[in-house]
Amino acid sequence: MEQSREPEFLPPDGPLREDVSRLGAMVGRMLAEQRGDAFFRRVEQVRTAAIHRRREGASVDELADSLAGQDAAQAEALARAFATYFQAVNTAERVHRIRRRRDYQREGSAPQPESLLAVLGRLKAEGVGADELVGWLDRLWIEPVFTAHPTEAVRRSLLEKEQAIVASLIDGFDPQRTPQECREDDQRIYMALSAGWQTAEASPVRPSVQDEREHVDFYLTHPLYRIVPALYESLAQALQDTYGLAIRLPRLLRFASWVGGDMDGNPNVGADTIADCLDSQRAMVIERYREDVAALARALSQTEGRVEVTGALLARLADYRARFPAAAAQIRPRHADMPYRCLLQLIGARLALTQELQTDGYASSQELLDDLQLIADSLLQHHGVHAGAYSVERLLCRVRTFGFHLARLDVRQDSRVHDDALAALLGDAEWASREGAERADRLRPYASGEARFPDSDDDSATSLQAVFATLRDSRQSHGVEATGLYIISMARSAADVLAVLALARRGGLVDETKDVPLNIAPLFETVDDLRNAPATLRALLDDPVYRRHLAARGDQQWVMLGYSDSGKDGGTLASRWGLQRAQVELLEVANEARIQLAFFHGRGGSASRGGARITPALMSSPRGAVAGVLRVTEQGEVIHRKYGIRALALRNLEQTVGAVLRASLRPRESEPRERRWREQMDALSAASRKTYRAFVERAGFVDYFRSATPVDVIEQMTLGSRPASRRSMRGVQDLRAIPWVFAWTQCRSILPGWYGLGSALEQGAGEFGEDALAGMARDWPFFANLLDDVEMVLAKCDLDIAEAFSKLSGPLHDEFFGLIRDEFARTRHWLLQLKRSDALLQDAPRLAASIRLRNPYVDPMSLLQVDLLQRWRDGGRTDDAVLQALVACVNGVSQGLQNTG
Repeated sequence: MEQSREPEFLPPDGPLREDVSRLGAMVGRMLAEQRGDAFFRRVEQVRTAAIHRRREGASVDELADSLAGQDAAQAEALARAFATYFQAVNTAERVHRIRRRRDYQREGSAPQPESLLAVLGRLKAEGVGADELVGWLDRLWIEPVFTAHPTEAVRRSLLEKEQAIVASLIDGFDPQRTPQECREDDQRIYMALSAGWQTAEASPVRPSVQDEREHVDFYLTHPLYRIVPALYESLAQALQDTYGLAIRLPRLLRFASWVGGDMDGNPNVGADTIADCLDSQRAMVIERYREDVAALARALSQTEGRVEVTGALLARLADYRARFPAAAAQIRPRHADMPYRCLLQLIGARLALTQELQTDGYASSQELLDDLQLIADSLLQHHGVHAGAYSVERLLCRVRTFGFHLARLDVRQDSRVHDDALAALLGDAEWASREGAERADRLRPYASGEARFPDSDDDSATSLQAVFATLRDSRQSHGVEATGLYIISMARSAADVLAVLALARRGGLVDETKDVPLNIAPLFETVDDLRNAPATLRALLDDPVYRRHLAARGDQQWVMLGYSDSGKDGGTLASRWGLQRAQVELLEVANEARIQLAFFHGRGGSASRGGARITPALMSSPRGAVAGVLRVTEQGEVIHRKYGIRALALRNLEQTVGAVLRASLRPRESEPRERRWREQMDALSAASRKTYRAFVERAGFVDYFRSATPVDVIEQMTLGSRPASRRSMRGVQDLRAIPWVFAWTQCRSILPGWYGLGSALEQGAGEFGEDALAGMARDWPFFANLLDDVEMVLAKCDLDIAEAFSKLSGPLHDEFFGLIRDEFARTRHWLLQLKRSDALLQDAPRLAASIRLRNPYVDPMSLLQVDLLQRWRDGGRTDDAVLQALVACVNGVSQGLQNTG
């Protein structure tokens, strides 16, 4: 446990302190009102004891004893009370980020770090000229991908209440607000807190795929839809201020989703959900366009005789009057002399037909763009720059970004499912066990279209045939941009990719040239798969059938890198180094083959699953690995944290664009020592993985994991539509990475984020010397970023509370926990030694203060959880009231640590 008497707030964060105090007082008043004064006093008693324990370094036992034996209802209420404090603190910190951003913009003395203005200024100082910059803007491809991993522990109705609190706090920025307005702000906040208390944190029903889609679509159609134009405007202004450039920006940003297309391990996803999600997204985004077009029609009231319009616009208006006579008849006679309004009303009518899939609707979003561009051009040519052109340009920006599909839908399936189907189609029960080269030889005629599979009623083959048929049909009904990558989980050979080509042809997914119009991305997940990835890619690119396919796809190959499963498989150091080395070697293979390689990063939310700040993550990437392209998964609570509030969504996207520009235009310099560092990192990675695997493969480990963590509670929670494990639960290898990390995070050891690193560093110091490792930590961005991420994880750990969880395992505790405590101490020691620091997060005081602020509120929920777990298990896991109290604890700890999986 990190003990500190440092303050929870830094001197510049006085307004944050005021917001936290204000919201905390409201929470206290609300708790007293809802549960009575005695309950509020109990909460305060526990909070004070938790603070005392932290500040004095007292034993955890006294606090644990004071919380033991609570009845389930009281325990649940206590957990929810502390979780409500977290909601207040989290909200206040998000609002403070907005405040700091506005302070930078208002003061104007220096741009905010990582803002587009700051990034362009830095690039210019580093010698990037205007032509070089504009050339890279044309190559930018930034695509956040929202996955079907809803580990967000708070339901949408509560997130919306949080937004109401945010809005009221932001209103309070205005120093001119009257006392009455301030009282009204407080009333709105108090109402949101009270209504939130009276709302269950999660639905008792496991979400359906439709529920997951609606959750993700909320972010796409509300915050993101609104702020996308502001991103382009911010970049345009930064280009003007820094380079004096006034250009029309190309499309830089698009979005994708896995919801409804991620079949891997989820029997609820298939052809039907793919079609439903594509239809729903299309209807949703067109509805947003109809709303914007109607607003423009009201705004653009220019009349003939007062201002001219272009002949092209008048011709389009006449054409639409003739094509849509029923809609034209609805135009009021008193508006007949308003050409923009009339045309926009008819555009709205055509959008309605598009939404209904009528033949007179728009065949593509490009046709809508053409209509809107006519209006924009006419305004710009006839004194309309400040009379409506700005609003039209904003809608143009949205249509370019979201099209008629909102977000491209990826499809993902496990290679073993493909093997099951092929075994049935080929009549070969041993298919999956055959060598990759043999399977590739047999698949080649089917992948090229020279041979056809026989008919089969096998379930796997039939369901996959329906999936590919749906993808074929979607190209016609939704356009080629509606679907994204086809991702192969657990890809291990070129045959796994040829299998998709062959099965796609069987499903009829071919275009007019008889090619398969599908970008296939193998997903390399485990440490061994990452090590073998270059050989797999080389074999794939040497295959004549696949090279013909790739040529038809523009010679661009996507590869997805799995951070989560590689971390679960080998520990954080082996995972991170395996990912780094794989990118270097895959790029070498691609360059030899003269094809373009694009990486899709499967990052999770926590550092244990690849979660990281975007700028250091990209700047520590291998040279050439970014090259203008960033496709990355956004999962769970990260979606809300990044995109739930408009101002923060804009800030996040600006940081992302800036980081991609920096990593592409001026990647880190070549370092002559890096060859030696790589050799040393190979040794460190092997040592770390050996230590990690020795721990998770130790006899009895699975039983220890299942008893020393609340994974059994997590498996009962209604967080997502898919099971927590793949196929049978034979061991850790079949447990999904999200509940794996979630469980270790809940018990406060966060073991996947650091275990094995300390032993590796100790061995490396003995073999290479401490100074050599310290030089790597100081001068190699990859290693420095890795240590920074581990340092943050260690700062969130509490080994005393982890020990309380561990004791639930009975005799296994003595066998396993000593290993955990020793490795933690070893990791902490060597990390501080190499960073030349005296305490964790010494160089990140704001993050350290944030963790200190939360700890006294997290600790009681963790200790309540230990007591409740013991009672629930002793009762045969049948007491639903105790389970609900446990779920409340899990939700609260998640919010406190701001991490699930």
